[in-house]
Amino acid sequence: MKFIVAIILTALLAFIGGVYMPWWSLAIAAFIISLLIPQKGGKAFLSGFLGVFLLWAILAWWINMKNESILAKKIAEILHLGGNEYFLILVTAFVGGLVGGFASLSASFLRSSNK
Repeated sequence: MKFIVAIILTALLAFIGGVYMPWWSLAIAAFIISLLIPQKGGKAFLSGFLGVFLLWAILAWWINMKNESILAKKIAEILHLGGNEYFLILVTAFVGGLVGGFASLSASFLRSSNK
């Protein structure tokens, strides 16, 4: 239960932070949630990763649909992804997920080192 709550709260706080702060505020959100909801290292990483991965995948897909895939296809060609906008969305979400996962893992290690 804590795992699912951590995923949802990470995504929610990362979204709110992203509205008012730079993109890297998602790391702060994942760190804070992992400090507040104690989990072991692997689960903390996975909850931070999934929270941000899902958020960024949904946001990237939404932006892609709103501009009819024009920008995503061009960026996918520049990055040598074969013009596949869905692979670009996946790569974008994966990078964000890694940032969120490592931030959550850092908070989990900080909690365990203070015991």
